[in-house]
Amino acid sequence: MQTKETYGLVLYNRNYREDDKLVKLFTETDGKYMFFVRHASKSKLAAVLQPLTIAKFILKLNDEGLSFIEDYKEVETFKAINADLFKLSYASYVTALTDAALSDHVADAPLFAFLQKTLSLMEEGLDYAILTNIFEIQILERFGVRLNFHECIFCHRVGLPFDFSHRYSGLLCPEHYHKDNHRSHLDPNMLYLVDRFQAIHFDDLRTISIKPEMKQKLRLFIDDLYQTYVGLHLKSKQFIDDLGTWGDIMT
Repeated sequence: MQTKETYGLVLYNRNYREDDKLVKLFTETDGKYMFFVRHASKSKLAAVLQPLTIAKFILKLNDEGLSFIEDYKEVETFKAINADLFKLSYASYVTALTDAALSDHVADAPLFAFLQKTLSLMEEGLDYAILTNIFEIQILERFGVRLNFHECIFCHRVGLPFDFSHRYSGLLCPEHYHKDNHRSHLDPNMLYLVDRFQAIHFDDLRTISIKPEMKQKLRLFIDDLYQTYVGLHLKSKQFIDDLGTWGDIMT
């Protein structure tokens, strides 16, 4: 068992026995580990066991069984996210995606930084739906899915009114639409945004304004990608879908 001091984010916790908890952390330096916390409600660690909490932890890591949290400092709790049901739902979804995309005990510092930045921008008040779309597109590679939304799969030209082909798992330019009679017939402007999302810098988000109709097109297309290429069904995603229905009723 090794002792490490590292930043970590609480992915989830669950009750274990009477007053103990199992806590899943995504650490910056060592990936995901499951931690055992005895007498959690009375523990000095109680303040940092809730999901979407980031802290610098002192940990005892065990590759064969449960690990242990020794202490913590520098806590970040995302108060604005936790105070807003919609923000919280989207933030919970991107953390669940992270958990699904990464095997235990596999270090992925770039993914940790990406997740932390995404949550920080949600906390700051940037569009949580678009931040989630960007996260979904960029994390596809962690699921082994590599799609090129930048050029025609046949002639490699760029900057054209593309359509997406499931048959070829890529884009078709107008001269090659005929290659797939069942192409998706998508809005080329939506595919342009997906291409941008693959490599966008978060600072650019402050200048992006996307209309509700385009957001809906993005949501449907990304859902289709995950259904076709990933086959992932997360409860947190279903909750977001249900929230959309409630939002329509409320408005």
